[in-house]
Order: sequence, then structure tokens, then C-alpha cells
Amino acid sequence: MRETLAAIRPLDPDAMAAARALHARLTKPAGSLGTLEELSVRLAGLAGTCPPPLPGPAAVGVFAGDHGVHAQGVTPWPQEVTAQMVTNILAGGAVINAFARQVGARVTVVDVGVAGPASGAAGDGPPASGPEAPELVQARVRAGTRDMTVEPALTRDEVAAAVAVGIDTADRLVDAGAGLLVTGDMGIANTTPAAALVAAFTGADPLDVTGRGTGIDDGTYERKVAVVRSALARHDPDPADPVGVLAAVGGLEHAALAGFVLAGAARRIPVLVDGVIAAAGALTAAALAPDARGAMVAGHRSAEPGATVALRHLGLTPLLDLGMRLGEGSGAMLAVPVVAAAVRVLHEVATFDSAGVSSK
Repeated sequence: MRETLAAIRPLDPDAMAAARALHARLTKPAGSLGTLEELSVRLAGLAGTCPPPLPGPAAVGVFAGDHGVHAQGVTPWPQEVTAQMVTNILAGGAVINAFARQVGARVTVVDVGVAGPASGAAGDGPPASGPEAPELVQARVRAGTRDMTVEPALTRDEVAAAVAVGIDTADRLVDAGAGLLVTGDMGIANTTPAAALVAAFTGADPLDVTGRGTGIDDGTYERKVAVVRSALARHDPDPADPVGVLAAVGGLEHAALAGFVLAGAARRIPVLVDGVIAAAGALTAAALAPDARGAMVAGHRSAEPGATVALRHLGLTPLLDLGMRLGEGSGAMLAVPVVAAAVRVLHEVATFDSAGVSSK
């Protein structure tokens, strides 16, 4: 992790200034592309050149893990669904597979902490075969976390190992040609530790960052908020110690996602942040290396309230708002063409002078 953190640098101000100056000369009213203009400026700063390179192929890392807090009744879904959904993704039958095929993205599933074997009934999607078939990486740190309401969810060594899994995954995908990283997750009950992480890093009240996850009823929701509040009271995590926060109330997939984001920032590759699980990982990454925010792009606004709180804390504006709360990387994957379009404007739109168009 130390080498990755040392490689993370601020956005290049000269490249950003050049991108803003170029936007002012393009055949469109100033500011007319809204969020896309500032996104393209930030991507120029990340790449250190204007215009930045068109994003290469996208690759999603779907980090899977289970959670001891499941025993507290925070979700009606059985824990076995995590392993079953891993199998479904590998068979090509999940939503993330459909969305990835739409944009030609590579899907890599990383078992960083599944409690059981990745087995179960495959979905009804097309068979997973050929060079673009989903890949499984076995990198299990442990079989699920401990119950954070009883004891720390992880040890500091386990957190470090999971962060390293995320770094290694991102590095391998970039080395294989990925030019845009997408954050994905799979884990029953993982919105509970995500809410705890968001509350710990932002100082928000658990009631304001805890959502209904898979669609729980009122009674389960009240219990979930109480569980988050109880875990935070027990451990009193210090946001100045991000590894300690993850150890106290985090999940293995949250830690791996933090590493995934950090590696993207170190490699100067944009990282599309998905929903509340990825946002919790991004908060951790920013706590470890504040300049890592420069590589983060908020793919969408999840319906989970903690995601909005996290994105606001990170200073990120979501590109899409479709009321989604699935996870898997699904919302962020839909934003891949938007990111590409933001960069393409700087490459292909004519200037007023070159087009012979009068400017005021």
C-alpha cells in the first residue's frame, strides 16, 4: 500500500487550465455542457495533458464478501445468496453482465471474503464463454467478517490484506489495457457496514446514512439503524485512522474497493464510483490519500442515502440519477459512455476559428 500511496499526486493545474481555455474556444456557449465540462477538465488534470486521452476499455472489479453483522437480522436475504450471485455473475446472468456487454467492458469478480463456496444456480443470461467471459479471482482474506456489534469486524492485518487485493486487481486490469476502472460489489448485508463507514468518516448521524438496502420493512430498518448506531458506539472509530475505521466496522469488499480506487489514482486512471458500498470505499481511500479524489468520478446517485452523504463529503457530482440501488457496479457502468463523451468533446468539437463561426 505504501508504494501506491506515494505515487498519488494532485491534479495537474496547467492541464486543467488548458482544458478550460479550450472549452472557451469550442463552438458552444460557455458552460453549456454543465457537469461534463468540469469532468473533462478534471480528467485533463488527472492525465496531465489536454486533451486527455480517450478512455480505453472499461473494466469492473466486483469485490465479493460476507458480513458477521448479518446475524443481527439487518436483511431478510440469506447469507448464501452472496456465493450464489457470484456464480450468477460468472455465468453472465447478472445485471452487471448485461450492462458490461452493452459498453464492451470486462468483468472481474474478486472473492475477497465470501463465507461459503462460490456455488449456486446460474442465471438465465447467455453462457459465459470466450475471451471476454467474466473472470474469477480467488483472493479470500477470510470467510466473511466478524460481527461488528460484538467485536471489531477485521484485524488491521486483514484490512491491509484486503486493500492489497484491491490494489493488485486494479494494477492487473490497467496492465491488461483498461483505461477506465469501475467499482463493483456483491455481499448480502454489506449496506450495514457501509452506513457505519459513511457515518464514521463524515460525522453524519446513522439515521441519515442508513438505507433500506434490498428493500427491508420498517421493523428491519429500525433494527438496522440501531445496529449501526450500536457498532459505532462500541468502537468509536477515529476517522483520522482509516485502517482502524475499516477494522472496526468495515467489510472486506469495502477495504478492497479502497485499494482499487487508490491504485487507479496512482496510475492516473479514472475510477467510476458506483453506489453506497463503493462510496464507503472511496471515503476510505480519500482518508488514506486526499489527492485520490482527483481520480474519482461519481457514476450515479444511488437511492441509498449514505451514498449522497458520501459523495457530498468527497465533493463529487453524480453523472446519473436513476433511482438505482442494486450495486454490482451497475449504475457506474451506465455512466461509462458519459465519461467517454466528456473527453471526446475536447478531441472532436471544432473551435470558433476553425469552423468559421462567429463568437461574441
